[in-house]
Amino acid sequence: MSLNLLAKKDLGALLRETEGETGGLKRALGAFNLITLGIGAIIGTGIFVLTGPVAATTAGPAIVLSFIVAALACAFAGLCYAEFAALIPIAGSSYSYGYTTLGEIVAWVIGWALVLEYAFGAATVAVGWSGYVGSLLQDVGLPIPPPVASAPGTDLVKYHGHWVPVMTLAAMSPNEPGTVSQTVLNTLPHAVSRFDLMALLGILLVTAVLAKGIRESADLNTAIVVVKVSVLVVFLGLGIQYLAGHMSISAPNWHPFIPPNTGNFGDFGWSGILRGAGIIFFAYIGFDAVSTAAQEAKNPSRDMPIGILGSLVICTILYILVAIVLTGLVPYTRLNVADPIAMGVDVTGVRWGSVLVKIGAIGGLTSTMLVMLLGQSRIFFTMAHDGLLWSWAGKVHPKWRTPYISTIVVGVCVALLAASLPVTTLDELTSIGTLFAFTIVCAGVWILRRQQPNLKRPFKTPWVPFVPIMGMFVSLVMMVSLHRLTWEVFLTWLCIGLVVYSLYGRRHSKVQQAARGEGVATLAE
Repeated sequence: MSLNLLAKKDLGALLRETEGETGGLKRALGAFNLITLGIGAIIGTGIFVLTGPVAATTAGPAIVLSFIVAALACAFAGLCYAEFAALIPIAGSSYSYGYTTLGEIVAWVIGWALVLEYAFGAATVAVGWSGYVGSLLQDVGLPIPPPVASAPGTDLVKYHGHWVPVMTLAAMSPNEPGTVSQTVLNTLPHAVSRFDLMALLGILLVTAVLAKGIRESADLNTAIVVVKVSVLVVFLGLGIQYLAGHMSISAPNWHPFIPPNTGNFGDFGWSGILRGAGIIFFAYIGFDAVSTAAQEAKNPSRDMPIGILGSLVICTILYILVAIVLTGLVPYTRLNVADPIAMGVDVTGVRWGSVLVKIGAIGGLTSTMLVMLLGQSRIFFTMAHDGLLWSWAGKVHPKWRTPYISTIVVGVCVALLAASLPVTTLDELTSIGTLFAFTIVCAGVWILRRQQPNLKRPFKTPWVPFVPIMGMFVSLVMMVSLHRLTWEVFLTWLCIGLVVYSLYGRRHSKVQQAARGEGVATLAE
């Protein structure tokens, strides 16, 4: 059996596929919906959870520079994504872009990496979402039984009537009011969580909304985005007001702005800033997810660039402002906690602020899960449409006009993963998959410009090849800065993907079948 691993999808045929409502998906999203989809994914774990631990362990107050470096990589990649999304408005995102420029095997690797990015990323976010929901329910007198209250293996202790993770109390400063000594801690009631019920329910709820319809999903996401952006604006207002009146206390928190390196790569200093950028890059994957919804955009040639670049600009500004205010309110050494924004509000003395932040965090993480699962199901849909995955993943509901089977299957798997496994921080693993996809997309824009310079492009990336080269360079630098274990897991995952491709994808690929002259029926047929 002949096999051309670098076989490409014909660009002309692909453009014809995007006309109308391809594959039954409904074109229902405008520019505003796409911007809020991006904000929905970007503002979540990165700002409500990762900001504190990254500042405490790798970058210090210079996490502001980490955000700028990550945003710079996103700006270069975002311009390249915008050109492709306007030119090829199809649900596959970087997978489809790679298929038309670099060949099938590269497209498969990208698609498989995106499975890792979205599925495991959504599971990780669900665990954080569960923690905020459980804490808020306890505040209103509705505690969740400890055995199903948190990630499996989490050691909980009953403190002041609330079940909280032991690690949260251990993270408290020795001089902080209300701190608990180890002796007292040992006398408190303990319990170990075995199953994360709220993470399971959260993923299943989001899955139900996604299966019901893209318009319903977008409307829910828009409502959540309004809530969480409002919460962040309130936090910035309270924080700036407090800093203005207590500058003599807060200014030392920014010194040294770049803590000296401890002697190890990535432990503060400039290497820490780079590693911090690589880790918090997880926070920026929203605009990548926007491109997966291109096939459901009303006017993709105009609206996709607006959605991708608009959400990136808005979220970058919010991230930088929040990082500046947070490291001014709280010494960076104390920020290695799961709820750094709530800790920052507590410093201001506004008692209702903590509850407000929890509501905002719940909303932020909900929309992040929604957009990640949206992206995952659309990647499955497109890969199945090309014959690289099983046909059931590409079936569209006749009424809801969504890829409902892949949405439900992915949602159930992610829900079980989040609820039953001791999920640790997978942000680096998610980041490396995203950075890899960004590198391929930037290369694809450059290659297509050289191969087809006269192709009509609704949106053109400026300064080619400078922008694509810089996008590849910055992404690769951040990839190199990640831990060795991250690389080992990522490469193992790609090897598993190559096995799946060898056993199924290459035999059923429509591009390969067409090359062999076998003829290919479309999914609709």
